[in-house]
Amino acid sequence: MDLTQLLEIAQQECAARKPIQIHCCVPAGCLSADSLAVKQCLEKAVKEIGLEDQVQVCGVGCLRLCCQGPLVQIEPEKMLYEKVTLQDAPSIITALNGGETTVQRGNLAQPFFTQQMPIVLENSGKIDPERIASYIAAHGYQALYHVLHEMQPDEVVDAIAKSGLRGRGGAGYPTGLKWATVAKAKGERKYVICNADEGDPGAFMDRSILESDPHRVLEGVAIAAYAVGANQGYIYIRAEYPTAIARLQLAIRQAQRLGLLGSQIFESPFDFKIDIRIGAGACVCGEETALMASIEGQRGTPHPRPPYPAESGLWGYPTLLNNVETFANITPIIRNGADWFASIGTEKSKGTKVFALAGKIRNTGLIEVPMGTTLRQIVEDMGGGVPDSGSAKAVQTGGPSGGCNPSISC
Repeated sequence: MDLTQLLEIAQQECAARKPIQIHCCVPAGCLSADSLAVKQCLEKAVKEIGLEDQVQVCGVGCLRLCCQGPLVQIEPEKMLYEKVTLQDAPSIITALNGGETTVQRGNLAQPFFTQQMPIVLENSGKIDPERIASYIAAHGYQALYHVLHEMQPDEVVDAIAKSGLRGRGGAGYPTGLKWATVAKAKGERKYVICNADEGDPGAFMDRSILESDPHRVLEGVAIAAYAVGANQGYIYIRAEYPTAIARLQLAIRQAQRLGLLGSQIFESPFDFKIDIRIGAGACVCGEETALMASIEGQRGTPHPRPPYPAESGLWGYPTLLNNVETFANITPIIRNGADWFASIGTEKSKGTKVFALAGKIRNTGLIEVPMGTTLRQIVEDMGGGVPDSGSAKAVQTGGPSGGCNPSISC
């Protein structure tokens, strides 16, 4: 695989798209509300009406307003349909042909959508998470090619440091500093681990990213591995995320088939393999030393530090460990530049943050906003406030391990 072949895949994917795209959300939340059956019903209706040449039904990642799922969005018209049922779904297709629809229309102009700034979620709801060509058509894997052929490992580390990205797992440790420490550490081998053990009640940020855009995470992990000198990576994910696990496994196979993971990636000297390790659901395994013990086949028990994983981690070797959202930020930073990312957010906290809105609030779902956005804006403007004219009495930000999922009580 070289850059020309990658761009050919992107061009072929774009050329094959039909004028009207119907995006049906198929992450875990909407799947539980029968969205896969809705998608199949839409496909059947397209054939029955004879619109196969004009209309394409696609399964996509999270469309974010989870409380109104299953969601269906029409492109390029930017029409959103909410709580789509099997009975009503065919009328969406009928409406495309001049008929009437009985499905509730959503409002893409409301603050829940307009006040978001998607960076991590830029592909969510737009691409098919089960097709690598869909990701490649959204500039996928071009950042990996760029770093392998045009940047030295220390230049990649410097770019991440300059961007101001901090770890999104809760502690907020400077990502570039962590990468630099692992890169400088001595060891005959090094490892990269993606922490996908998201266990806080009400939190579904990492799960949604993996279900909606798994290749984005794989690309970020591969770039990190090149930067620190690792050739083996692991994604540690809890067993309660079967949809995310299945899509990750598929994405890894697809990337390996195209030579985007494995030996001599993009015809470079860089080799990188990534495997999945499934956790049994112990909340403590979200802590990095317990997580590594679990990967090693031991009881997931935290260990005192130092030594830190950057110096002595998995099997005693230098190990880089970041969470899903952190790795999902890497590709856009490489693609758009460190200065671009550093211009977003606050003086000390750069970029955006993904939140899962849950609890007694009108709009529950997934949002991504610039650092510095107030809780009032998130809860009252984007979240729509408390239902039935109630007032919020408490907002819990995060859970026992620091995940970001504002939960509202009234």
